[in-house]
Amino acid sequence: MKRDSRLSSMLHILLHMAHAGRQLTSEELARMLRTNPVLVRRTLAGLRERGLVSSEKGHGGGWVVKRPLDAITLYDVYEALGEPELFAIGHRSEQSQCLVEQAVNTALDQTFAEAEAMVLARLRAVTLAALSEAFDRRHPRALNGRFHVPDSDP
Repeated sequence: MKRDSRLSSMLHILLHMAHAGRQLTSEELARMLRTNPVLVRRTLAGLRERGLVSSEKGHGGGWVVKRPLDAITLYDVYEALGEPELFAIGHRSEQSQCLVEQAVNTALDQTFAEAEAMVLARLRAVTLAALSEAFDRRHPRALNGRFHVPDSDP
């Protein structure tokens, strides 16, 4: 099963935008993610609707982070992406007549609800400023967005 990596991808490019010191084009962002610029634009459109980023068309245009990094939580980005499912694990059968399976489903439901609440609380607590500070500690000399190291080929 393929994982939904949109949250990770958007956090990645939001930090690039924040550190670039200039607008970044969809093409530049797509190269960072090894994906298509159309997909980047489509995904960033949801963030734009939430006021997290803005864009300018035409020559010299591109994307920028619209709000201060300490005013954007990971949850804000998660929410702008449509709140994708956090867990891919599910029940074998939702409406089972088997009492054993009902007990299993109840235990799993409770576990998933507790885990989801913890994950969402953490997403609400962490800001892009905190991620930016973590980046700065790793790469204190990174200037003008020149800190992207492409992932190696699988």
